[in-house]
Order: sequence, then C-alpha cells, then structure tokens
Amino acid sequence: MIDESTMMLHADELIRAALAEDVTNEDVSTASILRERTPGVAELICKQDGVIAGLAVFERVFKLLDPETLVEFFVRDGDRVHKGQKLAALEGDMRVLLTGERTALNYLQRMSGIATYTAQMVKLLEGSGLRLVDTRKTTPNMRLFEKYAVRVGGAGNHRYNLSDAVLLKDNHIGAAGGVKAAVAAAKAYASFTAKIEVECETLDMVRDAVEAGADIIMLDNMSDAQMKEAVALIAGRAVVEISGNVTRDNVARLKDIGADVVSCGALTHSAPVLDVSLKNMRPLL
Repeated sequence: MIDESTMMLHADELIRAALAEDVTNEDVSTASILRERTPGVAELICKQDGVIAGLAVFERVFKLLDPETLVEFFVRDGDRVHKGQKLAALEGDMRVLLTGERTALNYLQRMSGIATYTAQMVKLLEGSGLRLVDTRKTTPNMRLFEKYAVRVGGAGNHRYNLSDAVLLKDNHIGAAGGVKAAVAAAKAYASFTAKIEVECETLDMVRDAVEAGADIIMLDNMSDAQMKEAVALIAGRAVVEISGNVTRDNVARLKDIGADVVSCGALTHSAPVLDVSLKNMRPLL
C-alpha cells in the first residue's frame, strides 16, 4: 500500500526526470524576462470541485529547483476543494516558480483527478462491503503517484508490481497448460508468504481454481449471472475479485454480486484531471 511517506521516499528521482524532460538546458522564456534572482509570490487556485491529492509532490518540484522556495498550503490531501478556492501561497525566486509551474501542476492535476474519480466510485459502492482497488494500468513512471492518489480517494491498492504477488492471467494459464497446472507450479515456486490469484473467464476455470487451492479468484468480464454462480461455487474458499471494464458508470451494479473486491483500471487510466492553476504571480516588493 502506498502512503505519502513511502511515495516521497522514492519521489525525487521521478520528479527530477520530469523536470529534465521539460528543461533541456534552460527555460528560455523565463530567462528572457528575468536575468537574475527576483523574489515574488503566486497563488494556487482551484478551478473545479474535487478531491485534492499530491500537494507534497507539487511542493517538492519547486524545492528541488530551489530549497528556499516557500509553499504554504491551506488544504491537505484528501480534502474536498471547490472552484475559486485558494489552495496555497508560494514565495520564492520567480524564475523557479515559472520554470517549475507546469511540472508541478501536471502532477497535482493528474493525482487530484484520480482521487476525485476514485472518491466518486467509492461513494457509489457505499454500504455494500465491496472493496475498490486499482490495477497496474498506470502511466509509465507515474505508478507511485497514481496509486497514492487512489488511496487518497478512499480506495485500496492491488499489487504494486510483478514482484508483489502471483497473479496467473490467461496467458500464464495458457503457457502452463491449464489452471491446475499453473497453480501447482506457482505453489512449488513462490514463497509461502505469497498469495496466489487466478484470473478466471469461465465457471470451469473457477472450479479448477478452487480445487487447486487458489487464494484469490478473479472473475474476469463475466455476466452478473455468471458472477453470482461463481460466488456460490467458491463458497468462501477464496477471496473473490471482480474485474473487467469497470467504470464509474457501471460499478453500482456490482454491489449485490457477493464478491469481496472490485479492481478497476479506469481509476488510473481514465480519470480526467482536476483543473488547478498557478495564478497572480507578481514581484515581492
């Protein structure tokens, strides 16, 4: 599970890469108008209602450019924010504020968009006992930040990467020669601490997964009727996960299936950004 301290422990290398992508040798626009250090201030303004996430990453962009940059936040990650709300005040070298602006906003908008979309889906599942989690369908080099944003939005994380757990998907099963053979091979190889999950597309695959002793059974792209039958067949012998084209528009229908978890790639690959902006920049007199 990704919390803020874990995220920030590994964030600097990724943020530096994002800054390097935006500045190859100099910010020529800023250098053309500001030739020397010029103290100034700016404000972070929310332009859309939503859930804010990524404030520490936003601040870190400017701190890596100049440790003397000051950022005062008026909200915390997870807060609901509203159009027109002032979220932060910044003070520092205006060259730094201008150069870091886009990278910092890209992180904050993307992460806040994910948190907002996630919170909406969590609300739709309220009272069902069905736990919402993300997937590995993340933007390359953004997984750390995107999975943290999912947590801020109120959902949980599925495995972080391929090293976390055994997840036997259709191609693994095909390569192994069937569900039972794949699970047996995984049990023989993986640590006793590792959970074994099997992706099942049919009821026959579910039966095989149960008989093989899978810890988690994923019902992939099944109809509601098939999923209910699968839950009855599993009968509490494994954790039941629902997956496959789950979105904000259709997640509520899954509340009565009887599963334990629903995994949703849309949380990270389809959430629209939350519109926030750096405004009112001016020299500090």
